[in-house]
Amino acid sequence: MGMTVVEKILARAASLPAVVAGEVVEPQVDLAMSHENAALVINQFQEVFEGTGLTAKVWDPARIAIIFDHRVPAESPKTATNHKKIREFVAATGIAKFHDIRGDVGGICHQILPEFGYVRPGFVVVGTDSHTTSHGALGAFSFGIGATEMASAWALGIAMNIEVPATIKVVVKGVFPPFVGPKDLILRLIGELTAQGANYKVLEFHGETIRKMSTSGRIAICNMSVEAGATSGIVPGDEETVRYLREEAGVTDAIDCVTPDPDATYIRTVEIDVSALEPQIACPHMVDNVKPIGAVVGKRIQQIVIGSCTNGRLDDLADAAAILRGKKVAEGTRMLVFPASSKIFGQALDKGYIQDFMKAGAVVMNSGCGPCLGVHEGALGDGETALSTTNRNFKGRMGNPKSEVYLCSPVVAAASAITGVITDPRKGA
Repeated sequence: MGMTVVEKILARAASLPAVVAGEVVEPQVDLAMSHENAALVINQFQEVFEGTGLTAKVWDPARIAIIFDHRVPAESPKTATNHKKIREFVAATGIAKFHDIRGDVGGICHQILPEFGYVRPGFVVVGTDSHTTSHGALGAFSFGIGATEMASAWALGIAMNIEVPATIKVVVKGVFPPFVGPKDLILRLIGELTAQGANYKVLEFHGETIRKMSTSGRIAICNMSVEAGATSGIVPGDEETVRYLREEAGVTDAIDCVTPDPDATYIRTVEIDVSALEPQIACPHMVDNVKPIGAVVGKRIQQIVIGSCTNGRLDDLADAAAILRGKKVAEGTRMLVFPASSKIFGQALDKGYIQDFMKAGAVVMNSGCGPCLGVHEGALGDGETALSTTNRNFKGRMGNPKSEVYLCSPVVAAASAITGVITDPRKGA
């Protein structure tokens, strides 16, 4: 019997000839990632060695990545102290892939890992963040785990008690219409599957639309696969994967792509034709509450957010800047822009996108998660509504349970910033 991409990856990582969905394995980890919650992982990690008389050593400091991104710069003494604790741990253990709060190599963890070539096709990647699913865009099996599980990975280099997930095959065909793209595709898919429709499963993406999609777009759809409950999203490695890793991430060593067997078993196949797809909006307070933009056009917006690990890459900023160029953000609406990394910030600056945003009246923020998780920059006031390119809109997600968050693509966000209401970019702002 043939295997899916994830089954092949787990078989290799567990040193088994084959695995099947439902089997429990303990695969070797190729990369373990944390952000500021590494402070909690450190506590759990040190408990592993208590009373053993052994020195607390990580299994492989070259395979652990820690990136500060959720609360940067620190917004409180508590956060600053946790940052300090992590820096000291990194220095003591020799962890190599550490990205501090810097204007040259900083950024959001789910952008940094691909950008620096830390993720490769066929890798098992674990992260203490639910949107670790992002890295399936590069053909890796990448998924989120808790602090205790990560402490075990740091100590042993193994992901403990992993059930081989069943896979849903998603076949996408057609050419995106103008002002429609990957964010609309994944919102459309989540709306169809529902927030629990892919629980403990993998979404494996195929079809001509995916083959022609940039790595940036693939990251967006894999990033939000978890919003359908998926353990991971994955795009089998192909020419675009190799191109990105060679040309943009600077990878020079061997790249081995993993593809599914022709007779691989899928529990379901979903087919989507994007040719007639409209801009999609996820309405409060669930990501699967998805409607075509026509159903919500005219909704008053107080805050626009462009950025995040979903849509803060250079093409996202370029699309938004093209709409805003020479125009102004509406009075009574504030706009925040968060480039996903320092590299992207610099590229956007060189290309004039940052000036476009600022001249329009937007506030360009440092690279980081910003208001997405509701604990740092850009909280909402009581009764306010945000339109955001981020990935979640649960009640209180942007810091205030008395507010509302709608999710959209960068072009919808930019067009709506000009009018101050949700606007269909196909009809002009």
